[in-house]
Amino acid sequence: MPLNHYVTLGRSGLRVSPFCLGTMTFGMEWGWGSTVEDSNAIITAFREAGGNFLDTANMYTKGHSEVVIGDYFDSGPGAGQRDRAVIATKFLGNLYQGDPNGGGASRKTIYESCEQSLRRLKTDYIDLYWMHFWDKHTPIDETMRALDDLVSAGKVRYIGFSDTPAWKVSQAQTMAHFRGWSPLIALQIEYSLLERTVEHDLMPMAREMGLGVTPWSPLKGGILTGKYTRESIPPEGERRYDENSRYLTEKTFAIVDALKEIGAAHNASAAQVALKWVQDKAGVASSIIGARKMSQLQDNLAAIDVALTAEQTAKLDELSAPDGIFPHAFLDQLAPAIQGGSTVNGVPSEPFRLAPANDDERW
Repeated sequence: MPLNHYVTLGRSGLRVSPFCLGTMTFGMEWGWGSTVEDSNAIITAFREAGGNFLDTANMYTKGHSEVVIGDYFDSGPGAGQRDRAVIATKFLGNLYQGDPNGGGASRKTIYESCEQSLRRLKTDYIDLYWMHFWDKHTPIDETMRALDDLVSAGKVRYIGFSDTPAWKVSQAQTMAHFRGWSPLIALQIEYSLLERTVEHDLMPMAREMGLGVTPWSPLKGGILTGKYTRESIPPEGERRYDENSRYLTEKTFAIVDALKEIGAAHNASAAQVALKWVQDKAGVASSIIGARKMSQLQDNLAAIDVALTAEQTAKLDELSAPDGIFPHAFLDQLAPAIQGGSTVNGVPSEPFRLAPANDDERW
């Protein structure tokens, strides 16, 4: 499937490329990242390959990431082509130390954050405006109504949530439908072979609520590229995790070993296999790929052509299976009580007893 095999994002008509270019590394304000020149080259290469979806945030590199994108489409290599791109940005991060209304999801903050992002992006509208994460101090109806007003004003085309509990997303979406406000169309969450707990609630919720999922950190900060091994880790400045990280376990290395083995069968890198595993998951619309270097972008883009077999996917699923959480593991145990000892999918089930069978059986 080529990068220009566009997909609709959630329950909307917005067409996006199956990979989204994450731009958190655009700018050097955090002490690492990509220069403006390198960032422009990365955007150009992504677009020439067929990509049309860019993701940023007001707080990325202290606002410079938005400026880089704005300059690119205003007076840079992409001048005059702003309408050919789908630009997503986020509000909620506070750029003003000491200002209690500088961040959050209140009406005041959302309006001001939107105006500032529009100025930095040098555009009249934002294609997709994300709530970066949940602000538990602001009523969700205030947030949703403010976002609906921005859509009605033409400053925002679509809205989505990032890093928010499933129950809160469901509440917001139900409220929007009930009151006739603009609904959410997308959900941005961390999802990878090393972060699969989202499969318990967030992923099925997104499918049920009509939200297209855009996973972030599908390579878990580089761990799934294979550059972290049992024997060594990348040098200082080239790594995100130290040797004592809770993610660098034998389970992780077994997954990486499988990625390399499967990659060899496809003449692909471990990173490409890990990216394709995520992109193949039901409900995933567009995976967010980040790149500080052109070589990283090119390697990531090549993942779109990897065709994993059912057996290879099943192997990765088994190695990376997340621990069960309540009530899901409990409901799996209750399945026989629902099935009544019948055969489901060819597998016989034993009736589940809700009480001891006799006085000798105690709970």
